[in-house]
Amino acid sequence: MLHTRTTPAERRHTLRERLAGDRLLVMPGALNPISARLIQDTGFEAAYLSGAVLAADLGLPDIGLTTSTEIAARAQQTTRVTDLPVLIDADTGFGEPMNAARTVQLMEDAGLAGLHLEDQVNPKRCGHLDGKSVVPREEMIRRVRAAVDARRDPDFLLMARTDARAVEGLAAAIGRAKAYVDAGADAIFPEALADEREFEAFRKAVPVPLLANMTEFGKSRRLDTRTLQDLGYDIALYPVTLLRLAMGAVEDGLRTLAAEGTQESLLPRIQTRSRLYELLGYADYAAFDSAVFDFTLPPGT
Repeated sequence: MLHTRTTPAERRHTLRERLAGDRLLVMPGALNPISARLIQDTGFEAAYLSGAVLAADLGLPDIGLTTSTEIAARAQQTTRVTDLPVLIDADTGFGEPMNAARTVQLMEDAGLAGLHLEDQVNPKRCGHLDGKSVVPREEMIRRVRAAVDARRDPDFLLMARTDARAVEGLAAAIGRAKAYVDAGADAIFPEALADEREFEAFRKAVPVPLLANMTEFGKSRRLDTRTLQDLGYDIALYPVTLLRLAMGAVEDGLRTLAAEGTQESLLPRIQTRSRLYELLGYADYAAFDSAVFDFTLPPGT
């Protein structure tokens, strides 16, 4: 009630331990704080905050319009309600290497378990769109080193994302990933790989934990968790799935309400009041309120 039962340090340690094992970590992206709670209640072991989702929540496209403080504020709202480790998309670090350093500390203060920085130019665009540009390798290395130097908790995960596959080719993307690891990155996010062959090549070449982005309607072939496990990947990411599910349901509901003049036909498909209250912990709040206000003072006090 009101807060999580674990500390940020505990959640970071949990994520590190989980990635040290050999079992794939399935990581859905939350669209808001209450959905992060639902991810936890459903039995997942980690959650994600997508830059695309955070931008869309503000009615903005994913082209670098959000700021580090906006993202940190949303992150803090999310980490307050879930005991899961949460990884966040920190775009390019929101500027120069010094901005990336500040971003790391903002995200640490927000209670996150880690973040990823990418090697796109700033402003960036969605990793599965055409027309991306990447910064020179040396510039991204400075970004990563600034993040490493700024980190205060050694368990805070620093992941480097490379978008170079679509711009410079697979071999160059692998070369960049290795350089980012040498600069201090704990894990690598190879964005927009095409198929199993490319995922396998990355796994063979890069010795740190790897994330596979299984977003819908993108450039990568969607692989199931068994395939990703067999390929040796560490994280299977579903960054925008819940947002797309929710927005699709909202659109369908609005059309139904407009056409039928009532929500009656929607009732079997919507979350009940009792389930929402259960998810929010209403009973715990009621018990707390009773314990605070329903008491009798001892005589003489």
